[in-house]
Amino acid sequence: MPPVIPTDFTPWAALAGGVLIGLSAVMVMALFGRIAGIVGITAGSVAGPDRGWRIAFIGGLLAAPLAWIVATGSLPQQTVGDNLAGMALAGLLVGIGTALGSGCTSGHGVCGLARLSPRSLAAVATFMAFAAATVFVLRHGTGAA
Repeated sequence: MPPVIPTDFTPWAALAGGVLIGLSAVMVMALFGRIAGIVGITAGSVAGPDRGWRIAFIGGLLAAPLAWIVATGSLPQQTVGDNLAGMALAGLLVGIGTALGSGCTSGHGVCGLARLSPRSLAAVATFMAFAAATVFVLRHGTGAA
């Protein structure tokens, strides 16, 4: 039997995070007429006429842990596996998936589904199915997790 990985469910933190993600998606659409997809924002921050807001958006993502430290006095607890080759492969596959799917979880999952985009629904269904299959294989097929 695979080991049980405990998680600490924090409903108020999850609710606050969800509200902030939704608010940022609405603000990006209202202010700039763009989708708040991290892949597109990052790519556009390297080259493009509207780099300023994109760089500020990425800066906000990077500043979030600092805001957490100010609010709570400690870093958020993170659990990261020690399999560097596996993480590198996972990152590569995510990058390929976002290129093939013309977007990422934030663009398709948050913004696309909110706009009732059929393309985003197909993308979200695909990456969720692959995520579920990956977890199943790692927990039951290889014993790695």
